[in-house]
Amino acid sequence: MLTTWLPFEWIVALRFLREGRLQTLFIISGVAIGVGVIVFMSALLSGLQANFIRRVLSTQSHIQLLQPQQVTRPLREGTDLPKGQVEVAIVQPPLQLTKSIDQWQAIVEQVRAMAGVKVVSPVAAGSVLVVRGSATRAVTISGIDPDTYFRIVDFSDKILRGTSRLAGSDILIGNELSSDLAVDVGDKLHVTTANGGTGVLTIVGVFDLGNKGANQRNTFTAFHTAQSLLGLPGGATNIEVTVQDIYAAETIAQRIAAANNVEADSWIKNSAQFFAAVSAQTTANTAIRFFVGLSVAFGIASVLVVSVVQKSREIGILRAMGISRGQILRLFLLQGGLLGFGGSLAGCGIGALALFLWQRLARNADGTPLFPLEFDSTMFGLALVLATITGLLAALAPAMRAARLDPVVAIRG
Repeated sequence: MLTTWLPFEWIVALRFLREGRLQTLFIISGVAIGVGVIVFMSALLSGLQANFIRRVLSTQSHIQLLQPQQVTRPLREGTDLPKGQVEVAIVQPPLQLTKSIDQWQAIVEQVRAMAGVKVVSPVAAGSVLVVRGSATRAVTISGIDPDTYFRIVDFSDKILRGTSRLAGSDILIGNELSSDLAVDVGDKLHVTTANGGTGVLTIVGVFDLGNKGANQRNTFTAFHTAQSLLGLPGGATNIEVTVQDIYAAETIAQRIAAANNVEADSWIKNSAQFFAAVSAQTTANTAIRFFVGLSVAFGIASVLVVSVVQKSREIGILRAMGISRGQILRLFLLQGGLLGFGGSLAGCGIGALALFLWQRLARNADGTPLFPLEFDSTMFGLALVLATITGLLAALAPAMRAARLDPVVAIRG
């Protein structure tokens, strides 16, 4: 027989669970539903959050380094004023000109060597006027190094027509700008800058960044081409940085700003409202899991308290036969652990089935999934462990009560 080799506590615990089949079935069902809800909601909210972040960060870097803005001193000492007094000056903020970051090559190498940094790419960007016949548009031209910048913003799935190759006088434009100017791949664009620079660029690709405004105002060309047009020989107006942990972007940005004379803006700072929404979603997810886990713990504890009352005579007989308090304690802890483990196994199956059905049934209008969901084995393993520990903790109070029962009083009932 299977139970002949099991320790005594296991044999009695399994027997008690079998005798209370209905109670055992109800509590395992309750644990299974609770764990299934936790697994499904965790995967769903994590997938939704990852999808939001992916959409926001797919067209931008995690950290942007800029030249500090020029400032003016609002106060000055007057020569004909008593010592210590100052004259209030009426000043206006200075015009923020397109300037290169001082010693940007050294900053790039320093940031690249920092822990947690993935990719660093210099950019030469500025405003230009694009002319096509009688039509003109004011856009931002960004000179990039394709080898590094395309590791920050992946253009492989954003190019609608043409190629993302950039060399010499090539330029990439957005789909909306292409429609506004009635141009396409192979056409020429005349570009004029504020400092009087001019050039003729050839459209080699049309992209879609998923945002109409971005497609209308953003263009990309080779790094050296933009430097020449903008009058920035050897210069870079900003440095784009991506990091390993996107939630550590602000911390790394502060470290960079403290070590260099640059202004470091992270996506967390620039998208404060979005980050607050993501943080609120994470808090809500944690709260849901906590209260569902709490309800599971109370369910297991209530069933075991009833079991202690029902089995008090048997417990008294076992104590009279010489069974120690420690064995009685382990007996009920085992029941709690088995209920938690069995319920979590069934719950993981329920959660996996719900996730599978969600992916099959929840679709966009074009038939694609609403957003990808990952079946993370770590999440299922963690659910099993936490549910089992919850069962053990929930069984602690009933187990201690059972262990403290006086055998004579328990037998008398």
